[in-house]
Amino acid sequence: MTAFPEIDRIRFEGTDSTNPLAFRHYNAEEVVEGKTMAEHLRFSVVYWHTFRGQGADPFGPGTALRPWEDGTDSVENAQNRARVAFEFIEKLGAPYYAFHDRDVAPEGASLTETNKNLDAVVGVLKEEQQRTGIKLLWGTANLFSNPRYMHGAATSPNCEAFAFAAAQVKKALEVTHELGGEGYTFWGGREGYQNLWNTNMKRELDHLAMFLHMAVDYAKEIGFTGQFYIEPKPKEPTKHQYDSDAAACLNFLRQYDLMDHLKLNLETNHATLAGHTMQHELEVAGGAGALGSIDANTGDMLLGWDTDQFPTDIYLTTQCMHSVLKYGGLAPGGVNFDAKVRRESFEPIDLFHAHIGGMDAFARGLKIAAAIRADGRLDSIVNDRYSNWESELGTGIEGGKHDFSSLEKIMLEKGDAATNVSGRQEMIENLINTYL
Repeated sequence: MTAFPEIDRIRFEGTDSTNPLAFRHYNAEEVVEGKTMAEHLRFSVVYWHTFRGQGADPFGPGTALRPWEDGTDSVENAQNRARVAFEFIEKLGAPYYAFHDRDVAPEGASLTETNKNLDAVVGVLKEEQQRTGIKLLWGTANLFSNPRYMHGAATSPNCEAFAFAAAQVKKALEVTHELGGEGYTFWGGREGYQNLWNTNMKRELDHLAMFLHMAVDYAKEIGFTGQFYIEPKPKEPTKHQYDSDAAACLNFLRQYDLMDHLKLNLETNHATLAGHTMQHELEVAGGAGALGSIDANTGDMLLGWDTDQFPTDIYLTTQCMHSVLKYGGLAPGGVNFDAKVRRESFEPIDLFHAHIGGMDAFARGLKIAAAIRADGRLDSIVNDRYSNWESELGTGIEGGKHDFSSLEKIMLEKGDAATNVSGRQEMIENLINTYL
């Protein structure tokens, strides 16, 4: 029995198409910079928003119509939901999905029962992966919803909460490995603080690092070779989360000798909550060799929380893909739609409209970014701006041949620095507009 009987496989129909259930820009087989769009973008559908989101907000209950739900939190309903999820992803034509353990299976009265429930649903996920060819981009564990994690999981002042989280991640790693997941993500939903007066920050950070090293060790033990990721977010639900932005995550990874084991999974709405652009976060991660994967969404500048809207801004997707191309791509990560339909978009068909729009927006961003790189004018402007560093002095400084004393001697002889050149910001903004 089909959950979407009125929907056929979503096809690429080109820019002349007026069909709202067709791609106008995402052509999976189109080659851009030597790889197909499918290889560049590696689209992934998230289980939590798309198949568990009910459209609730702080001011009201859910509005979503999901005819396949039977109103229970049973294993049988979870298994049926998994089959619906794969029907959706298959018709959409996305090659990947991602999940939290608690998205796919209900929590039981004990850890033993919970693991049994998860195994029962993982069996269906495995069957559906084999049937459709859809793969798991990455798995993760929900270490933030249950009240046991009210003070955090790996950073909890309760050592038994830490131990339970370790057991939960152990199981999540096992099922991710069983399903052939290409990565595993840590998002510290409550790994932070509300009040520093009652917080031993150093001890909590030490515990978090210990937890991640345990995960790395266990992955080696079971033969899981997928990429580990940390996902930065500055706040919500805590006032301050330890994984607050890309720079904070990188500092943590360096401090605790984890740089060789984890990269960053960056989310647009988290970047803006941190006071950054997504382009900024991508450049910080890329420059450190730590760009791993992206959660594709956007926020609303008129709202102050994590709205997780689908991305439709072509400037945003162009900026994202320009940085992604610059740093060699995302694989084994991907473009993961950590996004949800609006509360007012409550019908099942709205799930298709939302994903089609996001996939087309990223396809356009990819093509525009590739055009910018091929044209070369932007690179020339940037290179010209730094051309002074190609002088004997500049190359000497970069080559480590100078110190303060030698530089002082040079500038005493010259008297002043050379005249600056214009940054040409407005010209660059005009140039970018010509590609859109």
